[in-house]
Amino acid sequence: MSKPAFWLRCEKKEFERRAALTPTTAKQLIDAGFEIIVERDEQRIFDDSEYEAVGCKLVENNSWPRAPASVPIIGLKELPVSTDPLPHTHIQFAHCYKNQAGWSKVLSRFHAGGGTLYDLEFLQDDKGRRVAAFGFHAGFAGAAAGALVCAAQRQGKSVGKLEPYANEKEMVKDVKEKLGGSGKGVKALVIGALGRCGRGAVDLFRKIGLEEDDILKWDMAETAMGGPFSEILDVDIFVNCIYLSSLIPPFLTHDQIRAAGKQRRLSVVVDVSCDTTNPFNPIPIYSINTTFSEPTVPVDVGPENPPLSVISIDHLPTLLPREASEQFSHDLLPSLLQFPERKTARVWVEAEQLYQSKLAEAVKAEGL
Repeated sequence: MSKPAFWLRCEKKEFERRAALTPTTAKQLIDAGFEIIVERDEQRIFDDSEYEAVGCKLVENNSWPRAPASVPIIGLKELPVSTDPLPHTHIQFAHCYKNQAGWSKVLSRFHAGGGTLYDLEFLQDDKGRRVAAFGFHAGFAGAAAGALVCAAQRQGKSVGKLEPYANEKEMVKDVKEKLGGSGKGVKALVIGALGRCGRGAVDLFRKIGLEEDDILKWDMAETAMGGPFSEILDVDIFVNCIYLSSLIPPFLTHDQIRAAGKQRRLSVVVDVSCDTTNPFNPIPIYSINTTFSEPTVPVDVGPENPPLSVISIDHLPTLLPREASEQFSHDLLPSLLQFPERKTARVWVEAEQLYQSKLAEAVKAEGL
């Protein structure tokens, strides 16, 4: 009987340095009897030699389309847009289960090739929580990015390209320096503060020196009455960390921003959730994802009003690529060890059932 295997593909999204499998977890899988094939990738935060040292088999960059169809392909971000059929089993974030732009075309590739998608966002434990998530590091990095933009605005500059940090300590040090030594005096509001993402954002704000009273921590209780919320206009940085799957009143609107005029304090919105094309987006003041090379998009605030920028980067944790990858991969490992029993292991059974349901919707939408 052949060994179970995973094929770690390279990431094609620009600036994405994280990995779904780290050398640490790869070794644990190898020790458990798996074969781990790793594509060479200069962009990845982990050197190829780190994988080779623990027993992984290295192969050519982006060679997964030629891999045996029986070998599952694991990655993080979505595949480049294409119409090529997908015959493999893919484990990744596909961003196509919530009616995002192009969702049915993504799934139609699996229909055409006979492959299967296990979306990492929807691998859940028996309590309905994700088995592995980048939430904490997304919130932490998003708050850092917001603080960097705030600091640049105060100096009349643009923030420029965002670069990944070697570790959390270096990130905190740099943000504090950019703010003049401390974040004291900056005021922030975090919605979704009790979740993983929100806790990460709050942690960053504390570590860069914001006063506790200047970190407004909102969750379901504070937003239950429904937006828009005028309190958002009275902080420097607003960080949205909520996971939304249904329509609610918006948190912030163009009309609200224009009406505030020059009295508005808010200068940076960080939409960590970043479902830009999701019809349920609660921050309908922008319509594009931003990038590490161009981190912000300006909001139409009306004539002669102070500027307002939105950060809507959909892979913020890659600002801390090594730490974020290690934490995520560690949390994913128990489920990966169950993958050979995916036809009976609950986490995989439920993920495949969801895939089949969404695939049927896509087939109908595409008229296949």
